[in-house]
Amino acid sequence: MAMHGKTPGEIGSFVAAVGLPWSFKLVVAPLMDRFTYLPMGRRRPWVIIGQLGLILSFIAMAFVPDPLNNPELMLAAGFALGMFGAFQDVATDGMAIDIVPTDQQARANGFMWGAKIIGTSASLALGSWMINAYGFKSAILTLSILVGLIMLVPVCLRERPGEKFLPWSKGKSSPETEKMQIGSWSVILKSLYKVFSLRNSLLLAVLLFITQGSYNYIATLLPIFTVQALGWSDQAYSQYFATASLAGGIGGMLIGGILIDRFGKIRMMNIYFVMLILLTTSFVLLKSYWTSVSFIASFMMIYQLLYVFACIGIFAIAMECCWKKVSASQFTIYMTIGNLGRIVGAKLIGPVKLELPWEYTILVFAGLIMLAWGIIQFLHIRNHVKHLHKLEGL
Repeated sequence: MAMHGKTPGEIGSFVAAVGLPWSFKLVVAPLMDRFTYLPMGRRRPWVIIGQLGLILSFIAMAFVPDPLNNPELMLAAGFALGMFGAFQDVATDGMAIDIVPTDQQARANGFMWGAKIIGTSASLALGSWMINAYGFKSAILTLSILVGLIMLVPVCLRERPGEKFLPWSKGKSSPETEKMQIGSWSVILKSLYKVFSLRNSLLLAVLLFITQGSYNYIATLLPIFTVQALGWSDQAYSQYFATASLAGGIGGMLIGGILIDRFGKIRMMNIYFVMLILLTTSFVLLKSYWTSVSFIASFMMIYQLLYVFACIGIFAIAMECCWKKVSASQFTIYMTIGNLGRIVGAKLIGPVKLELPWEYTILVFAGLIMLAWGIIQFLHIRNHVKHLHKLEGL
């Protein structure tokens, strides 16, 4: 759209149309906790619906005639993509919480994170090349085929033994899912109130707000700092940051989750927080090396690895702290609180930079991580899990 002279307003409208449905996740998640087709699994039907919707939305977008001059149809297709993407995202997270054993959740988060980074990079490269080589329609249809291949995974694998593959197949509901399933909205709301009234739930919500806010603070600050203070081009920053992001994603997939599963969530989060504080403080103290591109690139690389590892850890903690009866709703609320933190973190940059030089503006990130490090000392996951078991017996 940018290459063909579309205005920032037109491009922004399309991006907003794709992103808007993701704000409805707070409505989608309770819907999934309340309704499902248990003979096929508690989350699996929603995963399949989300994936099927993505395929149909891609196909619809591919057949928009003259897409650059049909903004209404493109907006509608983009909105549909965002809506079914949000469905699939909530359902997949809910399924991971429900069926992945607690001692494997961090490793699962590592694989999910790494796959996301690699998939995003690969689809961007493939999509850009195909649009230029074969045109918009062929590129989007190819992506729809790839999304269709992904759909074979939830179609061909049961959520739990004995369940149906498809509505007309043989099978029945699992006793485990029948016990977890909630039959009324009032019970969902009361269950959410009970679990969020727990001390550790509130601490985790504050922790997610601060950590996600601090991460988005530095992520928003870095391109401004490198371009305005160091004189980099935007392309140079993008190249180095993309490389660092890819390395972080692969590192998270290969060892990030394994380290947390082996040595413990809280212990590894303490290590990651301390390392982030030391890394940022050292970066500021070594200001004389800021003229070195390799020094800045090394900082980005190390930071991105620690960022990914810390995100895997905090998301694994959030999964373990979820009550399976309302896992989709509870985890979505946690993620929404984290997203609110990201908004606040980005907004902080303006007033902070107005008052402080670059060194102290960067050190604010270390201060926020230090605050998160202090809070996590009061988080007791085992006690929280015991409370969840008590709630389960009520």
